Amino acid sequence: MNSLFEQRKQALEREYEALIHRKNEKLAPGNGIYDRYRYPVLTAGHAPLIWKYDFNPGTNPYFMERLGVNAVFNPGAIELDGRFYLVARVEGADRKSFFAVAESESGTEGFRFWDRPVVLPETEDPDINVYDMRLVKHEDGWIYGLFCTERKDPAAPAGDLSSAVAQCGIARTKDLRSWERLADLKTKSNQQRNVVLHPEFIDGQYAFYTRPQDGFIDTGSGGGIGWGLSASIEQAVIENEVIIDRRHYHTIKEVKNGQGPAPIKTPKGWLHIAHGVRGTAAGLRYVLYAFLTDLNEPHKVTHSPGGHLIAPEGEERIGDVSNVVFSNGVIARDNGDVYLYYASSDTRCHVATTTVDQLLDYVLHTPEDPLRSYACVAQRMALIDNNLQLMNG
Repeated sequence: MNSLFEQRKQALEREYEALIHRKNEKLAPGNGIYDRYRYPVLTAGHAPLIWKYDFNPGTNPYFMERLGVNAVFNPGAIELDGRFYLVARVEGADRKSFFAVAESESGTEGFRFWDRPVVLPETEDPDINVYDMRLVKHEDGWIYGLFCTERKDPAAPAGDLSSAVAQCGIARTKDLRSWERLADLKTKSNQQRNVVLHPEFIDGQYAFYTRPQDGFIDTGSGGGIGWGLSASIEQAVIENEVIIDRRHYHTIKEVKNGQGPAPIKTPKGWLHIAHGVRGTAAGLRYVLYAFLTDLNEPHKVTHSPGGHLIAPEGEERIGDVSNVVFSNGVIARDNGDVYLYYASSDTRCHVATTTVDQLLDYVLHTPEDPLRSYACVAQRMALIDNNLQLMNG
């Protein structure tokens, strides 16, 4: 046996197992809304060695990496039989993304990928890239994965190798292992990204949260998070798309916004986690925010706290696409605990834990953005005056 091959193999295996078994801990004291954790729950380092290295010493005498993994991020999330599953976006060194399932007993540490990535069937028009799957356990009995399918724009001029068309791909499964590919969602919008399936039927139809855009990057006339119904899921078509959560000038969602994971059903309404994007001198800044919609009419917003829920901090600001947090996966357990999975800078995945009660308190009692500096100061002064009165008896 090649000694260099075996030395490198054993060293990398030890390093990998140490990463998988690394203990995670809450970062105290937090902000009272949720708790962050010291370490990411998934990184490129969590990709199994058998995905990257040729284990044959005859063809790989230096135990050299053959198929690199650049990043692991933006996972869909689901709980099945008391275990936590993330269907992560794994980006290879070749820039192509694919999906893979990581499993954990605790939800905050110990995530280990299954041996094989998800084999996602292609349509007659093959995807060039797929990413950012939202997992939904629908009342029809299926687990659906809605994801972005990207193809080169056929209308792009010669030499333009960047223009793309993004649409919503749909697949379904019972066990996260075998996937049935359905037809892509059809709408009247030029581009569709960040599409999410509502977990319940609405008027006997499948309900979707959408994000219409004029261009692949530019929102154009797209006004925010949309809503539409389809009679079928196998051939999903939205004829009427309405905006339910609009973009606003000089806010955290002035450039664009989109639904994150499927909303959480609570006694007070549907609890939504979304992302908002604004422009800065350093580029686009992505943050997460929350809002609540009516329990019986999920397209009607009832409460909309001002500002962000989660923004990138520390090393979260550094990565392939810096100054970004993004979420498309949340698990709300029967006991009220909530695990919010969010990626930072298109590089790694973190978890924040909270409860439904804490999130409802935040959404119901945090003031809305008054949209003007003067009004923001008045809002803060009222808080200060009330606190001083309480402190001074």
